[in-house]
Parts: sequence; C-alpha cells; structure tokens
Amino acid sequence: MPHQVSVFSENKPGKIERITGALAKKSINIRAITISDSGDYGIIKLLLDKPEEGAECLKEEGIAATLKEIVAIRIKDRPGGLFDAASLLRQNSINVEDAYGFMIHSHEDAVFVFQVQNAKTTEKLLADSGFTVITDKELYLL
Repeated sequence: MPHQVSVFSENKPGKIERITGALAKKSINIRAITISDSGDYGIIKLLLDKPEEGAECLKEEGIAATLKEIVAIRIKDRPGGLFDAASLLRQNSINVEDAYGFMIHSHEDAVFVFQVQNAKTTEKLLADSGFTVITDKELYLL
C-alpha cells in the first residue's frame, strides 16, 4: 500500500528548505508535493521514493511528520478521465479527504492520488471496476 508523508509546519520562510534539505541529505527523492495553507500553520504532503525513511528522517530533525495510507490510480489524460473515478467513489459513498494528481505522459496517462478512510477497500473497489491501481513500488518510481 502506498504512503505519503504529511508534515505539519508553521507558515514561515525556510520551512520548505528545512524539509527538503533533510530529505536531500538522506538521498530521498520527492516525487510530488502539495502545500496547504491554513493561516499560521499548514500541511505539506510529500510523495517520496522512500516514505518510511523520509518520515523517520524528518522526525530525527524535529519535524512533525506522519505516514498516511493513500490510493493511487492511473487515469487517462482526457476530458472525463477523473470523472469516471469520482463517480465510482460517490456511488459507493467513499469520501475523498485529500487528493492531488500529476502527469506521467501528456495526452496519455495521469496519476490521481487520494486519501480516504479505508484505503484497502477503496483500492479493491477501483481494481474490480477496471481502474489501474498503482502499487507503492510503481508509484515511488514514476
């Protein structure tokens, strides 16, 4: 099961430098990143090639980091590609708590990464419905 690293951080200059510096020292590669602002604090979500090591590395530097299970699927880079997955999730009363996406190859494939209450059940539902679920190893190497 894939994981992302979530970092609770004060919203001030230098936060990204501190996080990325700690990861760089341990040769941990960032595959995707999102930053959410909520006033004085924010959440930085990182998709790392070595998430367990990354979370531990950040904790060793005194940075509040947690691992969260995520689901990742491959979707077609076309209008409606994400709609198909979103419809399936709604039909099954699955709430997406957080999400982001990125391209692999323009006009071919994209990756949609999302956090839900029960990642294993959601993965199975998506796979059984014909979506390509991306494994942790595949996701970290994209």
